[in-house]
Amino acid sequence: MRRWRSGRGHATALAIRLTGASRAGARLARRVPEPWPYLLGLFLGAKLLLTLVGLLVLHAWEGIPGAPPADEALMWTQQREVSGHRWISFWFAWDALLYLRLSELPLTGPWRDFGFPLLYPFLARPVGALLGGDNALALLLISNVAFLLALWYGHRLAELLLGDPDAARRFTRYLVLLPTAFLFQAALTESLFVCLALAAFYYAERRRWLLVGVLGYFLAMSRSVGLLVALPLALVLLRQHDWRLGPRALLGYLRIGWPLLLLPAGWFTFMAFCHWQGGGWFAYQHAQQAGWGIRVQNPVPVLWGGLTGQPQDAGRVWFAVAVLAVLAAGFRRRELAYLVYGVLVVLVPLSMGPPVYRSLLRYLLAAFPVALVLARWARRATIDVWLTATLALVQGVLFVLWLTYWTHMII
Repeated sequence: MRRWRSGRGHATALAIRLTGASRAGARLARRVPEPWPYLLGLFLGAKLLLTLVGLLVLHAWEGIPGAPPADEALMWTQQREVSGHRWISFWFAWDALLYLRLSELPLTGPWRDFGFPLLYPFLARPVGALLGGDNALALLLISNVAFLLALWYGHRLAELLLGDPDAARRFTRYLVLLPTAFLFQAALTESLFVCLALAAFYYAERRRWLLVGVLGYFLAMSRSVGLLVALPLALVLLRQHDWRLGPRALLGYLRIGWPLLLLPAGWFTFMAFCHWQGGGWFAYQHAQQAGWGIRVQNPVPVLWGGLTGQPQDAGRVWFAVAVLAVLAAGFRRRELAYLVYGVLVVLVPLSMGPPVYRSLLRYLLAAFPVALVLARWARRATIDVWLTATLALVQGVLFVLWLTYWTHMII
């Protein structure tokens, strides 16, 4: 009887401690300002789910004849060299391995790698030094921190544009559920680019143009299309002043919006680096053409050629058509800048020609205004539930394909 009472006493004490801990956790959660609890839940939930699914898929794939495919065997070997932990190494595929190499190349001596803008891999150098020289972990850390910040800036921007906290939550959820949004967590430039773009538009809406210019400078150094984001940002400035034109109005725009000149300055900085390293001012263009057969051309014939070409190319291009259709259907005059931005990030990759088909689904991830349109359309709970489930299913299928045979379909 005494033992039973003693055990009961211990159980009661444990229950009291657990209750106290839960109350302390609840108090701590209440101290975290909105919308961080929701955003952290989205971020951590996506991270945990994708990690578990990835490990299960790769475990199930082992031992199957033809796995890995012949054209991806080298990449899988390189992944194992990055890390012995599969939950880290599977986030490095194709371009991610090149970014890792760029983050480790010495700046002394000849430089021959001009095919990629260098903001992302160069950020990994100081971060990697803080992590004991682990640049692979640094690249993943940068991507994931940028992803989390992108959710915050996206939520704040959606509140301004949609005027509804619930719609802002839907926007961030759809941003996490876009078909290839799992790449936000990979060692790629997508999360950094989208974070900088969302931040630039958010501060443009707040009329903080110097900060917009600074962010735009780094945006242009992260991907080549970043230079062109100056156009939709300028449309935000025009809208804020009722689209007035004329000499006096133009002088006013120049006085207020001069920081937008920092976007071309960002790309010019990369060109200057290429020139300094002996590749010439247009080394990026030459490297893209020589390495991947990319040359600038009319995107419309490229789009049509993809739709009428190989089935795998048509499948990718239909995603681009769907993005353009959603942007056009959800267009509002006040959001002209976001329509132009979305069209740019779709058509600019297509202007690179047929070689871009392999990476088109990855490039489409930058079209965040799609999530704004979907958030507005999904005001009814039923639509929201079905749309969430559909996006999650499509992303799940593409994630499995990315992990197995069809990496080339997305990167």
